[in-house]
Amino acid sequence: MAICIIIFVAMQVMPNELSYRLIYLYGMVPIRYSDPQWGVSFGLPEDYYLSFLTSLFLHGNWWHLAINMIFLWIFADNVEDRMGHGFFLIFYLLCGLCATFLQWYFDPRLAIPVVGASGAIAGVLAAYFFLYPLARVIIWVPLFLLPIVIHIPAIAFLGLWVIIQLHDATTSVIFEGVTVDVAWWAHLGGFVTGTILYRLFIRNELAEEK
Repeated sequence: MAICIIIFVAMQVMPNELSYRLIYLYGMVPIRYSDPQWGVSFGLPEDYYLSFLTSLFLHGNWWHLAINMIFLWIFADNVEDRMGHGFFLIFYLLCGLCATFLQWYFDPRLAIPVVGASGAIAGVLAAYFFLYPLARVIIWVPLFLLPIVIHIPAIAFLGLWVIIQLHDATTSVIFEGVTVDVAWWAHLGGFVTGTILYRLFIRNELAEEK
């Protein structure tokens, strides 16, 4: 969280031209890898797919950053407790890398940067979904300007989240001309990766006690 916030704030105080350049350098631009000549003509050097990793620490605006950090703050600590700091970091980055790859695979001609920690966080959500399905998630709903607080099971909250991602991702593929400004496939890719991998990173608590 600290790295994402520091990088975002630093880029906000940079000149616009420099910030724009860095977004294209370190954000994952799919066509840069599908058509290397495009990258050369745009002035982007060969980075050996480094942006698949660096893009996880960039965000497009304050709202994008805030939503991701809130999700990370709510769900990541419990998962990290079960994995340990080192394993959690590896798990987080693997989910992010696989998420970015899936977004590239389904939209290889996209010429704008894909940025954000959403794919990696989706992997964390998957781990939480299976480790704490009955844990209560607190949701604040503004109803007639009144703050209504609802407690729902994590399995219901995250299940609805997956359905929304799947709906929007498939809609962007099936219907041509649909404007897409969210990396839905990265979200799904991160969640699927987390579902597959989280068991491999859970610490054996009984062995540790011995």
